This record gives sequence, C-alpha cells and structure tokens, in this order.
Amino acid sequence: MSIFEAVIVAIVEGLTEFLPVSSTGHMIIASTLLGIHKEEFTKLFEVAIQLGAILAVVVLYWKKFVDFKSFSFYIKLVMAVIPALVLGFLFSDQIDAMLESPLTVAISLLVGGIVLIFIDRYFQHPLIREEKDISIGRAMIIGAWQCIAMIPGVSRSAASIIGGMQQKLSRNVAAEFSFFLAVPTMAAATGYSLILKNWQADGGREQKGYEMLLASPDNMMAFAVGNIVAFIVALLAIKFFIGFLQKHGFRWFGYYRIAAGIILLILLWTGII
Repeated sequence: MSIFEAVIVAIVEGLTEFLPVSSTGHMIIASTLLGIHKEEFTKLFEVAIQLGAILAVVVLYWKKFVDFKSFSFYIKLVMAVIPALVLGFLFSDQIDAMLESPLTVAISLLVGGIVLIFIDRYFQHPLIREEKDISIGRAMIIGAWQCIAMIPGVSRSAASIIGGMQQKLSRNVAAEFSFFLAVPTMAAATGYSLILKNWQADGGREQKGYEMLLASPDNMMAFAVGNIVAFIVALLAIKFFIGFLQKHGFRWFGYYRIAAGIILLILLWTGII
C-alpha cells in the first residue's frame, strides 16, 4: 500500500465511519478502484485507521468524556458495548468471511438505503432529548441494535442510530450516542486486531497485527498517515452530519446508499471485483 493509497482509503474511512452509509462498503469500492490487493496488511490497515476516527469523537466531545462526575455516562457505554464484544469475539471468523463477500455488502447497502428513506416517518415523537435521560436499559438495547452492523454493509452508525430512535431518542441524541458508543466499540475491535488476533502465518508461528505494522517503515508510515488523515476528515464529517441531520433527516443518506449499492453490484457484474 502506497502513501497515496493510504490517504485515499483514510479519507473514505473518515468520511463514512460516522455517517449511516457503511464505511466497509465504501472501502471495498475504493480499494478495488485503486487496485489495492487484499493482503493481510491492507486488511489490518482498514481496521487500524479507526483509531484516528475514534480520536475525532473524543476531541469533539472531550468535555463529555472527561466529566468524571457523570459516572452513569461511562456505565451506559460499558453496558451498551457488551453485546458487540461478546458476539464479535464468538463469531470473529464468520464476520471475517462475510467481509470477503462484496455481494453481501452490496445487498446490505441497498436494503439499508430503503430503510433510511422511510425511517423518519416511523419515529416522529421522541421522548429523550438529552443523553443524561438515556437509561442503562435503553443503552443496552441500542448496543444490541449495533450488533446488526456485524453484517458488512449495514453500517454501525445506522444500526445504532435507528436503535436509539426506536428507544425514543431524538435524531440528534441518537446520532451523538452512536458517536459515543463508537469509541469503546471501535477501540476494542482495533485493539483485538492489533494485539490479540493473529493475522498471518510467519515461519511456523502466527504474526500479530502490531508485529505486522512494525515489520517495515512503509507499513508504519502508512498507518501513521492514514490515522492522521482519518482523524481530520472524521472531525469534519461529524460536524457536517449533525447539521445535515437537523435539516434533512436520513432520506438523502438512503438514496446515497442505494446508489452505492448499485455501483458495487455493477462492479461485481462486470467482473471488476
């Protein structure tokens, strides 16, 4: 992976990670168009650059994350992330297998797009307009909704936001809680990939993700540049998303997902993927 390719993939990650459009689907399209080969490091890179996106949330909402007087906030995040941690650990191999199926991603983009076009009509009377009013029980249910995004192309952001709206959160509060929930979820996924999960056989032993990053200066440079770019782009994307959501809702994201799904199907049908 060249630095140019790392920058492009990082821009795609930063733009799409917190929007309800599926970062996985977009990175598959971007990697294919760039001609990036699916090797162990490139797979690792697409997970590891989430660190930059995570940092963007922490910086934008730093007062929330350092308000140690509001202990219930941390409890809600911990309880909400448990379903994803358990299922992610138990079904890691199956999830990786689905990531190898662009057809699954394309179908998920299309179905999710149709859902987003109509979602605003179903949740028009929210009861919760501030994060402090979210109960631990509601947080756990939102966390369970997030698990749907283990199907590639569904979008973690879309699943958790819809789960929040189903639990009577307003659109903005559901979106913000989705951002908060992304921090422990994505940190766990990245840490698992870098530290615990074995990625590549190397001389009779398994090479872990962090060893792969340290294997060459080029890998380290791509990782560093990718995270910096993802951080900057994610900052802008989050600010845009909240403003756009207030004015327009989810309908246009639905149209966009359908278009992205059709593009991916065309790439599959023509044999490009």
